[in-house]
Amino acid sequence: MELTDRKKRILKVVVEDYIETAEPVASKTIAQQMGGGVSSATIRNELADLVELGYLEQPHTSAGRIPSPKGYRLYVNELMERRSLSEQEAEDINAALRGKMEELDSVISRAGQVVSSLAGYPAYAVSSGKKHATLRRFELLGVSDASFICVMMTDASHVKSQILKTELPFDEDCLPQLTNLLNTHFTSRTITEMNERLRSVSEQLPAPSFLALSKVIALASEVLSEAERPDVFTTGTNRILKMPEFRDADRAHELMTFMVESKESLPVPDDGAPMKILIGPENVSEALRDTSVVVASYDIGDNMRGLVGVVGPTRMDYAAVTARLSYFAESLSNMFGKNQLPPAPADESTTRKQGEDP
Repeated sequence: MELTDRKKRILKVVVEDYIETAEPVASKTIAQQMGGGVSSATIRNELADLVELGYLEQPHTSAGRIPSPKGYRLYVNELMERRSLSEQEAEDINAALRGKMEELDSVISRAGQVVSSLAGYPAYAVSSGKKHATLRRFELLGVSDASFICVMMTDASHVKSQILKTELPFDEDCLPQLTNLLNTHFTSRTITEMNERLRSVSEQLPAPSFLALSKVIALASEVLSEAERPDVFTTGTNRILKMPEFRDADRAHELMTFMVESKESLPVPDDGAPMKILIGPENVSEALRDTSVVVASYDIGDNMRGLVGVVGPTRMDYAAVTARLSYFAESLSNMFGKNQLPPAPADESTTRKQGEDP
Protein backbone atom coordinates (compact mmCIF):
# COMPACT_ATOMS: atom_id res chain seq x y z
CA MET A 1 0.00 0.00 0.00
CA GLU A 2 1.41 3.37 -1.01
CA LEU A 3 1.32 5.96 1.75
CA THR A 4 -0.52 9.22 1.29
CA ASP A 5 1.40 12.47 1.53
CA ARG A 6 -0.19 13.16 4.93
CA LYS A 7 0.90 9.80 6.32
CA LYS A 8 4.43 10.47 5.06
CA ARG A 9 4.44 13.92 6.71
CA ILE A 10 3.31 12.39 10.00
CA LEU A 11 5.91 9.63 9.76
CA LYS A 12 8.63 12.21 9.09
CA VAL A 13 7.58 14.21 12.16
CA VAL A 14 7.60 11.09 14.35
CA VAL A 15 11.04 9.97 13.15
CA GLU A 16 12.71 13.36 13.54
CA ASP A 17 11.13 14.07 16.93
CA TYR A 18 12.13 10.63 18.20
CA ILE A 19 15.69 11.10 16.89
CA GLU A 20 15.93 14.29 18.92
CA THR A 21 14.20 13.23 22.15
CA ALA A 22 14.40 9.41 22.32
CA GLU A 23 10.84 9.57 23.70
CA PRO A 24 7.63 8.21 22.08
CA VAL A 25 5.85 10.89 20.09
CA ALA A 26 2.26 11.81 21.02
CA SER A 27 -0.45 12.96 18.60
CA LYS A 28 -0.55 16.37 20.33
CA THR A 29 3.13 16.93 19.51
CA ILE A 30 2.53 15.96 15.89
CA ALA A 31 -0.44 18.34 15.61
CA GLN A 32 1.69 21.21 16.92
CA GLN A 33 4.54 20.50 14.51
CA MET A 34 2.13 20.27 11.58
CA GLY A 35 0.90 23.78 12.30
CA GLY A 36 -2.59 22.88 13.46
CA GLY A 37 -3.85 22.13 9.96
CA VAL A 38 -4.83 18.55 10.85
CA SER A 39 -7.12 17.59 13.71
CA SER A 40 -5.92 15.41 16.56
CA ALA A 41 -8.57 12.81 15.70
CA THR A 42 -7.31 12.57 12.12
CA ILE A 43 -3.72 12.29 13.33
CA ARG A 44 -4.68 9.47 15.72
CA ASN A 45 -6.34 7.60 12.85
CA GLU A 46 -3.29 8.07 10.63
CA LEU A 47 -1.01 6.89 13.43
CA ALA A 48 -3.11 3.77 13.88
CA ASP A 49 -2.81 3.08 10.14
CA LEU A 50 0.96 3.57 10.24
CA VAL A 51 1.22 1.12 13.15
CA GLU A 52 -0.92 -1.42 11.31
CA LEU A 53 1.23 -1.03 8.18
CA GLY A 54 4.41 -1.61 10.21
CA TYR A 55 5.96 1.85 9.90
CA LEU A 56 5.43 2.78 13.56
CA GLU A 57 5.33 0.92 16.86
CA GLN A 58 3.45 1.68 20.08
CA PRO A 59 5.57 0.58 23.07
CA HIS A 60 2.68 0.93 25.54
CA THR A 61 -1.08 1.29 25.14
CA SER A 62 -1.19 4.87 26.41
CA ALA A 63 2.20 5.96 25.03
CA GLY A 64 3.02 7.74 21.82
CA ARG A 65 4.55 6.08 18.78
CA ILE A 66 8.12 5.31 17.79
CA PRO A 67 9.49 4.42 14.34
CA SER A 68 10.00 0.79 13.36
CA PRO A 69 12.94 -0.34 11.21
CA LYS A 70 10.54 -0.25 8.25
CA GLY A 71 9.64 3.34 9.11
CA TYR A 72 13.29 4.36 9.36
CA ARG A 73 13.97 2.74 5.98
CA LEU A 74 11.20 4.75 4.28
CA TYR A 75 12.46 7.89 6.02
CA VAL A 76 16.03 7.35 4.82
CA ASN A 77 14.99 6.44 1.28
CA GLU A 78 12.33 9.09 0.64
CA LEU A 79 11.70 11.59 3.43
CA MET A 80 15.08 12.55 4.89
CA GLU A 81 16.38 15.94 3.89
CA ARG A 82 19.96 15.87 2.73
CA ARG A 83 22.00 18.05 5.03
CA SER A 84 24.92 20.18 3.90
CA LEU A 85 27.99 20.56 6.05
CA SER A 86 28.71 23.99 7.44
CA GLU A 87 32.04 25.57 6.57
CA GLN A 88 33.13 24.97 10.17
CA GLU A 89 32.32 21.25 10.01
CA ALA A 90 34.23 20.92 6.75
CA GLU A 91 37.19 22.79 8.22
CA ASP A 92 37.16 20.51 11.28
CA ILE A 93 37.35 17.45 9.02
CA ASN A 94 40.10 18.94 6.87
CA ALA A 95 42.10 19.97 9.93
CA ALA A 96 41.96 16.40 11.21
CA LEU A 97 43.43 15.15 7.93
CA ARG A 98 46.17 17.74 7.42
CA GLY A 99 48.68 15.91 9.59
CA LYS A 100 51.60 14.17 7.95
CA MET A 101 50.57 10.91 6.33
CA GLU A 102 52.24 7.93 7.96
CA GLU A 103 51.84 4.21 7.36
CA LEU A 104 48.51 3.16 5.89
CA ASP A 105 47.42 1.35 9.07
CA SER A 106 47.97 4.53 11.10
CA VAL A 107 45.89 6.58 8.66
CA ILE A 108 43.05 4.03 8.69
CA SER A 109 43.02 3.86 12.49
CA ARG A 110 43.06 7.66 12.76
CA ALA A 111 40.15 7.86 10.30
CA GLY A 112 37.98 5.85 12.67
CA GLN A 113 38.85 8.12 15.60
CA VAL A 114 37.97 11.24 13.62
CA VAL A 115 34.65 9.78 12.43
CA SER A 116 33.66 8.77 15.96
CA SER A 117 34.40 12.29 17.19
CA LEU A 118 32.48 13.91 14.31
CA ALA A 119 29.42 11.67 14.53
CA GLY A 120 29.27 11.21 18.30
CA TYR A 121 28.83 7.45 17.90
CA PRO A 122 31.16 4.43 18.01
CA ALA A 123 32.97 4.05 14.70
CA TYR A 124 35.13 1.59 12.83
CA ALA A 125 37.53 1.77 9.92
CA VAL A 126 38.53 -0.97 7.52
CA SER A 127 41.32 -1.25 5.00
CA SER A 128 40.33 -3.74 2.33
CA GLY A 129 43.49 -5.78 1.95
CA LYS A 130 44.95 -6.13 -1.50
CA LYS A 131 43.25 -8.84 -3.51
CA HIS A 132 46.63 -10.13 -4.69
CA ALA A 133 49.46 -9.04 -2.40
CA THR A 134 52.96 -10.05 -3.47
CA LEU A 135 56.51 -10.03 -2.08
CA ARG A 136 59.17 -7.62 -3.24
CA ARG A 137 62.33 -9.12 -1.76
CA PHE A 138 63.74 -12.08 0.21
CA GLU A 139 66.87 -12.41 2.35
CA LEU A 140 68.11 -15.63 4.03
CA LEU A 141 70.69 -15.49 6.84
CA GLY A 142 72.29 -18.60 8.35
CA VAL A 143 71.98 -19.40 12.05
CA SER A 144 73.01 -23.08 12.23
CA ASP A 145 73.10 -26.10 9.95
CA ALA A 146 69.38 -26.65 10.57
CA SER A 147 67.98 -23.12 10.97
CA PHE A 148 68.12 -19.74 9.26
CA ILE A 149 66.50 -16.31 9.43
CA CYS A 150 64.08 -15.48 6.64
CA VAL A 151 63.42 -11.77 5.95
CA MET A 152 60.79 -10.79 3.41
CA MET A 153 59.33 -7.46 2.27
CA THR A 154 55.84 -7.15 0.79
CA ASP A 155 54.95 -4.89 -2.10
CA ALA A 156 53.40 -2.57 0.54
CA SER A 157 56.87 -2.30 2.19
CA HIS A 158 55.90 -4.34 5.27
CA VAL A 159 58.82 -6.43 6.55
CA LYS A 160 58.49 -9.85 8.20
CA SER A 161 61.38 -11.82 9.69
CA GLN A 162 61.33 -15.23 11.35
CA ILE A 163 63.71 -18.04 12.27
CA LEU A 164 62.89 -21.19 10.30
CA LYS A 165 64.07 -24.66 11.28
CA THR A 166 64.43 -27.62 8.95
CA GLU A 167 64.30 -31.34 9.66
CA LEU A 168 67.39 -31.96 7.49
CA PRO A 169 70.74 -30.18 8.01
CA PHE A 170 71.90 -28.08 5.06
CA ASP A 171 75.06 -26.31 3.96
CA GLU A 172 74.88 -22.59 4.81
CA ASP A 173 76.69 -21.90 1.53
CA CYS A 174 73.43 -22.73 -0.27
CA LEU A 175 71.57 -19.79 1.30
CA PRO A 176 72.90 -17.11 -1.11
CA GLN A 177 71.84 -19.33 -4.02
CA LEU A 178 68.39 -19.83 -2.52
CA THR A 179 68.10 -16.09 -1.89
CA ASN A 180 68.93 -15.40 -5.52
CA LEU A 181 66.42 -18.05 -6.64
CA LEU A 182 63.69 -16.50 -4.49
CA ASN A 183 64.34 -12.94 -5.69
CA THR A 184 64.49 -14.06 -9.32
CA HIS A 185 61.53 -16.42 -9.52
CA PHE A 186 59.27 -15.87 -6.49
CA THR A 187 58.89 -12.09 -6.17
CA SER A 188 55.84 -10.27 -7.59
CA ARG A 189 53.87 -13.52 -7.58
CA THR A 190 50.64 -14.54 -5.87
CA ILE A 191 50.46 -17.42 -3.39
CA THR A 192 49.15 -19.75 -6.09
CA GLU A 193 51.90 -18.75 -8.51
CA MET A 194 54.62 -19.25 -5.88
CA ASN A 195 53.35 -22.74 -5.05
CA GLU A 196 53.30 -23.63 -8.74
CA ARG A 197 56.87 -22.38 -9.13
CA LEU A 198 57.93 -24.34 -6.04
CA ARG A 199 56.66 -27.57 -7.61
CA SER A 200 58.46 -26.79 -10.85
CA VAL A 201 61.88 -26.55 -9.13
CA SER A 202 61.38 -29.55 -6.83
CA GLU A 203 63.53 -31.87 -8.93
CA GLN A 204 66.30 -29.29 -9.52
CA LEU A 205 67.36 -28.89 -5.87
CA PRO A 206 68.91 -31.26 -3.29
CA ALA A 207 66.45 -32.41 -0.65
CA PRO A 208 67.87 -30.18 2.17
CA SER A 209 67.75 -27.07 -0.05
CA PHE A 210 64.26 -27.84 -1.30
CA LEU A 211 63.06 -28.36 2.27
CA ALA A 212 64.49 -24.97 3.27
CA LEU A 213 62.86 -23.36 0.22
CA SER A 214 59.53 -24.99 1.11
CA LYS A 215 59.71 -23.50 4.60
CA VAL A 216 60.23 -20.04 3.08
CA ILE A 217 57.28 -20.36 0.70
CA ALA A 218 55.03 -21.62 3.52
CA LEU A 219 55.93 -18.51 5.56
CA ALA A 220 55.43 -16.32 2.49
CA SER A 221 51.93 -17.76 2.06
CA GLU A 222 51.09 -16.86 5.65
CA VAL A 223 52.42 -13.33 5.24
CA LEU A 224 50.51 -12.72 2.01
CA SER A 225 47.29 -14.21 3.40
CA GLU A 226 47.56 -11.81 6.32
CA ALA A 227 48.21 -8.88 3.96
CA GLU A 228 45.09 -9.73 1.96
CA ARG A 229 42.81 -9.80 5.01
CA PRO A 230 40.99 -6.57 5.92
CA ASP A 231 42.26 -4.74 8.99
CA VAL A 232 39.44 -3.51 11.25
CA PHE A 233 39.92 -0.73 13.80
CA THR A 234 37.16 0.24 16.27
CA THR A 235 37.00 3.34 18.41
CA GLY A 236 34.60 5.24 20.64
CA THR A 237 32.82 2.16 21.98
CA ASN A 238 32.35 3.87 25.35
CA ARG A 239 29.97 6.32 23.62
CA ILE A 240 27.40 3.51 23.74
CA LEU A 241 26.98 4.18 27.47
CA LYS A 242 25.63 7.68 26.73
CA MET A 243 22.74 6.43 24.57
CA PRO A 244 19.32 6.12 26.23
CA GLU A 245 18.70 2.87 24.33
CA PHE A 246 21.64 1.25 26.14
CA ARG A 247 20.95 2.28 29.72
CA ASP A 248 20.65 -1.42 30.48
CA ALA A 249 24.18 -2.47 31.46
CA ASP A 250 23.91 -5.98 29.99
CA ARG A 251 22.71 -4.65 26.65
CA ALA A 252 25.47 -2.05 26.49
CA HIS A 253 28.09 -4.62 27.48
CA GLU A 254 26.94 -6.99 24.75
CA LEU A 255 27.33 -4.37 22.01
CA MET A 256 30.64 -3.05 23.35
CA THR A 257 32.04 -6.59 23.59
CA PHE A 258 30.95 -7.32 20.02
CA MET A 259 32.70 -4.20 18.69
CA VAL A 260 35.94 -5.08 20.47
CA GLU A 261 36.12 -8.88 20.33
CA SER A 262 34.12 -9.59 17.15
CA LYS A 263 34.99 -6.49 15.14
CA GLU A 264 35.78 -8.60 12.05
CA SER A 265 32.01 -9.31 11.90
CA LEU A 266 31.09 -5.62 11.50
CA PRO A 267 29.47 -4.92 8.10
CA VAL A 268 31.99 -4.60 5.27
CA PRO A 269 29.92 -4.02 2.10
CA ASP A 270 31.71 -5.08 -1.07
CA ASP A 271 29.19 -3.90 -3.66
CA GLY A 272 31.15 -0.72 -4.44
CA ALA A 273 28.38 1.61 -3.22
CA PRO A 274 29.77 4.89 -1.83
CA MET A 275 27.32 4.81 1.09
CA LYS A 276 25.40 2.00 2.78
CA ILE A 277 22.79 2.31 5.54
CA LEU A 278 21.78 -0.84 7.42
CA ILE A 279 18.83 -0.40 9.78
CA GLY A 280 18.08 -2.78 12.65
CA PRO A 281 17.30 -6.29 11.37
CA GLU A 282 19.02 -5.50 8.06
CA ASN A 283 22.26 -6.17 9.96
CA VAL A 284 23.23 -9.82 9.78
CA SER A 285 24.95 -9.96 13.18
CA GLU A 286 22.53 -10.55 16.06
CA ALA A 287 24.44 -8.06 18.23
CA LEU A 288 23.56 -5.27 15.76
CA ARG A 289 19.84 -6.06 15.39
CA ASP A 290 18.84 -3.04 17.53
CA THR A 291 21.31 -0.65 15.93
CA SER A 292 21.87 1.08 12.63
CA VAL A 293 25.17 1.09 10.76
CA VAL A 294 26.19 3.71 8.20
CA VAL A 295 29.24 2.84 6.10
CA ALA A 296 31.05 4.98 3.52
CA SER A 297 33.79 3.76 1.18
CA TYR A 298 36.79 5.64 -0.20
CA ASP A 299 39.60 4.95 -2.65
CA ILE A 300 43.03 4.24 -1.17
CA GLY A 301 44.66 3.68 -4.55
CA ASP A 302 46.53 0.69 -5.95
CA ASN A 303 43.20 -1.16 -6.34
CA MET A 304 42.47 -0.86 -2.62
CA ARG A 305 39.36 0.48 -0.89
CA GLY A 306 38.79 1.64 2.64
CA LEU A 307 35.62 1.88 4.69
CA VAL A 308 34.57 4.08 7.60
CA GLY A 309 31.43 3.16 9.51
CA VAL A 310 29.31 4.45 12.36
CA VAL A 311 27.33 2.25 14.76
CA GLY A 312 24.46 3.85 16.64
CA PRO A 313 20.85 3.48 17.73
CA THR A 314 18.18 3.11 15.04
CA ARG A 315 17.10 6.65 15.92
CA MET A 316 20.49 8.08 14.93
CA ASP A 317 20.51 11.41 13.08
CA TYR A 318 20.89 9.87 9.61
CA ALA A 319 21.00 13.21 7.78
CA ALA A 320 23.89 14.54 9.87
CA VAL A 321 25.80 11.24 9.91
CA THR A 322 25.55 10.67 6.14
CA ALA A 323 26.61 14.26 5.38
CA ARG A 324 29.69 14.08 7.58
CA LEU A 325 30.62 10.56 6.56
CA SER A 326 30.24 11.31 2.85
CA TYR A 327 32.44 14.41 3.03
CA PHE A 328 35.02 12.60 5.14
CA ALA A 329 35.21 9.69 2.67
CA GLU A 330 35.59 12.12 -0.23
CA SER A 331 38.36 13.87 1.68
CA LEU A 332 40.22 10.60 2.21
CA SER A 333 39.90 9.63 -1.47
CA ASN A 334 41.32 12.98 -2.54
CA MET A 335 44.08 12.79 0.04
CA PHE A 336 45.20 9.35 -1.13
CA GLY A 337 44.73 10.02 -4.84
CA LYS A 338 45.67 13.66 -5.28
CA ASN A 339 47.25 14.54 -1.95
CA GLN A 340 44.72 17.33 -1.50
CA LEU A 341 41.56 18.00 0.45
CA PRO A 342 38.20 18.93 -1.10
CA PRO A 343 37.13 22.56 -0.93
CA ALA A 344 34.84 23.54 1.91
CA PRO A 345 31.21 23.38 0.82
CA ALA A 346 29.40 26.63 0.18
CA ASP A 347 26.68 27.47 2.69
CA GLU A 348 23.23 26.61 1.42
CA SER A 349 20.10 28.34 2.59
CA THR A 350 17.95 25.27 2.09
CA THR A 351 18.35 21.55 2.48
CA ARG A 352 17.35 18.95 -0.07
CA LYS A 353 15.69 15.58 0.15
CA GLN A 354 17.68 12.48 -0.58
CA GLY A 355 17.62 11.79 -4.30
CA GLU A 356 17.07 15.40 -5.41
CA ASP A 357 19.61 16.91 -7.79
CA PRO A 358 22.01 19.44 -6.27
